[in-house]
Amino acid sequence: MRHWSERMSPNFGMSSRPNMNMPALNPHQKTAAPGAPPLSPSPAADTNIHFAFNVPFASDLAGPNTEEILHATPEAIIRWTHPEDAPDDVPVFELPIHASNLNNLRELCKELTNGPLPIEAHVLSTTPKHLRGQMTTVCLFGAPELVHKSRETILSSTPLELRCTTIDVDHGLIMDAQNGVVVRKNITDALDMYATFCGVDIFILGPKHTPTADGLNGDTEVIQDSRWRVAIYGDIESSEHAKTHVLIFIDKLLSRQCDAMRFESTLHPIVCGRSRKNIKLIESATNTAIYFPPFAQLSRYCPPNANRRNPEEIFITGENPQGIELAKRKIHELVSRTKLFMKDTQVAAAKIDNVLLGRMDKVRKIMEVNGTYIMFPPLASRRSMIRVQGVEGLQIERTMKEIMSLAGQFYEASWWIQPGGPIQLPSPQDIRVMLGDICANSDADISFDKMTFTIYGSDDAVKQALMVLSQIKFVNTPQHQIRVKIELANEHKEFVSGKKNGKINKIMTQSNVQIMFDGFREYNFDIDVIAPNYDSMKQGLSLVEQEMPASISFHVPDQYHKRIIGIGGQHIQRIMKKHSVFVKFSNAMDRGGMGREDDDVKVDNVICRTPARNAQNLELVKSEILDMVDRAVVHVDRLYHRQLITRLAEIDELEKKWNCKIVFPSTEQASDEVTVTGPEWQVPLCADEFLGMVPETHEVVLVRTPSLVKFLESPGFVNDFVSKLKAQHEIALEVHETPEEKTSDGDRTVTLIWKLTRNNAGGLRDAIEFLLEQFTATSVETNIVKGYTNRPKSDSFEDTMQFFNSKVLQRAPATVGIE
Repeated sequence: MRHWSERMSPNFGMSSRPNMNMPALNPHQKTAAPGAPPLSPSPAADTNIHFAFNVPFASDLAGPNTEEILHATPEAIIRWTHPEDAPDDVPVFELPIHASNLNNLRELCKELTNGPLPIEAHVLSTTPKHLRGQMTTVCLFGAPELVHKSRETILSSTPLELRCTTIDVDHGLIMDAQNGVVVRKNITDALDMYATFCGVDIFILGPKHTPTADGLNGDTEVIQDSRWRVAIYGDIESSEHAKTHVLIFIDKLLSRQCDAMRFESTLHPIVCGRSRKNIKLIESATNTAIYFPPFAQLSRYCPPNANRRNPEEIFITGENPQGIELAKRKIHELVSRTKLFMKDTQVAAAKIDNVLLGRMDKVRKIMEVNGTYIMFPPLASRRSMIRVQGVEGLQIERTMKEIMSLAGQFYEASWWIQPGGPIQLPSPQDIRVMLGDICANSDADISFDKMTFTIYGSDDAVKQALMVLSQIKFVNTPQHQIRVKIELANEHKEFVSGKKNGKINKIMTQSNVQIMFDGFREYNFDIDVIAPNYDSMKQGLSLVEQEMPASISFHVPDQYHKRIIGIGGQHIQRIMKKHSVFVKFSNAMDRGGMGREDDDVKVDNVICRTPARNAQNLELVKSEILDMVDRAVVHVDRLYHRQLITRLAEIDELEKKWNCKIVFPSTEQASDEVTVTGPEWQVPLCADEFLGMVPETHEVVLVRTPSLVKFLESPGFVNDFVSKLKAQHEIALEVHETPEEKTSDGDRTVTLIWKLTRNNAGGLRDAIEFLLEQFTATSVETNIVKGYTNRPKSDSFEDTMQFFNSKVLQRAPATVGIE
């Protein structure tokens, strides 16, 4: 799918100061063709319309692998797994949970149809060939007001966008060691309670296999993660609610205390600050974890007998009450000194629904990056005003532009069948089937009223719906007119039209279409493409899209701009000429004045723009510009993020030393991924030193034998081998022996604990093999119970190249001198 406005997303100011009161441009308007209908007809109150839309059930969401399930909350297995007698090729959408949701929707539509109001609601289920899942379409028939109200009722009573979110947890926290691989009862009771309280299904799954990489050398080794997974299945808001409760429960298992505080939900992203900077500083200063609720409740759906999260409530966990109280006091101070600015704008109601249903991840990202709050009307409420509030006009303006660019990713189209001639209108049932088929195959919303089809959806969805309509004889045979409305930012008008409208005039001549620039507003304007038949529309719309600005934006540290631009702009001019792409840089002053480098470190400050027909060159330009800038993702246990955040001063020094930026995920994400960005040749060094702050332990359990004990107690091992291991591999080795620990045969064991930092993880296997070589050389009998990492064979010639596993190609030695 081509997201035109996404490629032109204005993530940074292109002028030296924000334009808060943009003067209206002189609209370039043309009169419509005679007889052209309005794009959104306003039917009389006594007329009935047909309306069809898809319900986003996420019926392609599969349940967990039954072999990995260690515990499941009541009836979770029944809902998320197929019966034992089901065939192997049974599709995912036939899972009991998906079948139940579909049946509940049918019952709801049946109640609406049989109710006192004159409205008909029918459910159609289809399985398009190009999709893995099942498409569920609702077709409504009745007065326009009742149709839209019924749609709001259906979407508010249905679990939309089911998903699975996982949390990694150390198995020692939840496992009952005395009874083998069994989850402790207090853990299962708590998860069962959270599942009922939040209306979700929760599974505890076994460990997964994850790669462990050496920070500097990049040596990767796939090992079995020692952590188990808590998988939460449910709708978006319920699963986020349950995830927060599980994260807090894990904190309590770690002997941390929990408290809560409340303040207005519209202030949450503003208090967090841009890229959550304020909250990270508070968490660092108070050694706490602060959990904010997800984005404001946009749908009124709540699972039966479940509870919704209070949108104003945030949870704080810490090691002691003093730290929690200090965090609450700091948050209260932030709230009390926050002065808000706000701005309203109008967006088509259908586009607001499309954003709420399909672009919320991007909306959350926009709010997080800019430190602003976006207030949307409820889903399917037919209201068109959105409000943005923040503490700076510049950030409000930037948020507005990015939201309007999201709205531009959706098209609106109409297909008007002109009256006259022997036209036989299909029966209501035929129209219902026709609209359902168009919806299922295009994922667009479509209505039929007074011989006019009106279509809403993404660019590809609208074009696909028009293509399906063109194949219907009733629609394509008589005289008709097609109109497509595209929304575009005002700043791109000249880019699309060309000098003296040359581009537009050429397209109109070539494809027999009429193009109007209409509806100029503060941020966007509309491009109306009107054609007498589908072939002309297809050609004309394609040509217009080819002239649309395709763009890409990204961040490059300000200090590299001059080097990339070159003396007199020679370097960047050569790149632009080579790829026919316009490149614009924005420095700290353009983004709002001096002293903002730290604030804007994550803001996109380079934009590349070109006509869509040349869009394939955007990535080439980006790669050339980013030759000196790189990005790496390192995995660190999320629970250890708290210890790292308390060392922000060291991390700041690390960032200054290597000229890189280290970004932690938000507390609510519970993600292990930490992002390191900076110059290409310095990112690996920065990541390596950062991983040097992360401790790692590995246990190797051996059967206790006399020869093993003698070797481990010998001076050669204690004085020579351990120190050599520390010097060569930077790994400390400790020996532990617990009489209670025995093998399944009753033999006593000895545990070797290898302590290292993550940047040296790639040398762990070499260190273990170094020890095993010593065992062999001294004739020590060894029987490894667990903890040995097998070396994978690289190719069939490994056995003939044994000398490459020697000190000839050893890692670079440490700076410490050794004998």
